[in-house]
Amino acid sequence: MKEVTTADRKDDHIRINLEENVQFNSISNGLDKLYFVHNSVPETNMSQIDTSIDIFGKELRMPLLISCMTGGTDKSGNINRILAEVAQQMGIGLGLGSMRVVLEDHEKIDSFCLRELAPDILLLANIGAVQLNYGVTVDDCRQLVDLSESDALVLHFNPLQEAVQDEGQTNFSGLLNKIEHLCNEFSRDSIPVIAKEVGWGFSEQVCKKLSEVGISAIDVAGAGGTSWSQVEMYRSDDESNKKVASVFENWGISTVEAILNAGKGAPDIPCIASGGLRNGLEMAKCLSLGASLAGMAHPFLVAAMNSPERLMSTIYEIEQQLRVAMFCTGSSDIENLKKQILIDKK
Repeated sequence: MKEVTTADRKDDHIRINLEENVQFNSISNGLDKLYFVHNSVPETNMSQIDTSIDIFGKELRMPLLISCMTGGTDKSGNINRILAEVAQQMGIGLGLGSMRVVLEDHEKIDSFCLRELAPDILLLANIGAVQLNYGVTVDDCRQLVDLSESDALVLHFNPLQEAVQDEGQTNFSGLLNKIEHLCNEFSRDSIPVIAKEVGWGFSEQVCKKLSEVGISAIDVAGAGGTSWSQVEMYRSDDESNKKVASVFENWGISTVEAILNAGKGAPDIPCIASGGLRNGLEMAKCLSLGASLAGMAHPFLVAAMNSPERLMSTIYEIEQQLRVAMFCTGSSDIENLKKQILIDKK
């Protein structure tokens, strides 16, 4: 059997996301059931609506993050450079894909070095939390942040993906103590550590535990978007493994539920909403539910593979959708939007 490298896996993930239907088909992110109260007298000038926010020491034009996707190969490096250039032009944040490959081969760092292209954006380094049980140290994590000149470190949590991945690493025991040590060390340098699911959401109890060990923000990444168990099903050459992965197609906590869980379990730290978000109206709903920032990945991957212009147009459309939602709820800025009530039409 051919040895599968981390770089091989990254290119597989891009290909499968673009070629196969790996979106949840029975679970929605939950946002389709929530509605704003329309305001026919908004008492605000749409042209003067302020969508900007400040987070992690950076000012963003709107509360939007290109969620962690890729890096570490020639193909993914080209994608990252497009994402970075457009993020800089549009004034939004960018999360890097898992940087584990850099620790295995330092020459892979080029695809993550984007500061020259995007000097002003919020930039997030990224490593799998489980890697702390497979030899990755605090110094390694600090090196990833330093090499990429990032503003924060994302620890991503993907137990289901690892469980159904042919090469998965499934020793998640004792992680909280190691995460607490990492957070304590990073806090000395004022580097935020963000906990991120990859598409199955966090429970209230887990949000509480993450907050208690020093996590600075939680990216809930709820169910409703890309199902990574499906991605791994398509990757596997083993028919038995495919059958194991297939039954978890609709596993997870919806994005709406996960945002509410973060608000209850970790009310004192920012919540980043992601998981199947596709437009600015859904982004507005997430902010009203309590999120400080919204993340999207799949729409931006598809657009970036088309052209930088298509990516910029996609982000502009999302911004305009957000502005219309704010205007029609009488919200002059993001803080006012967060006060708007959503109606649950079950």
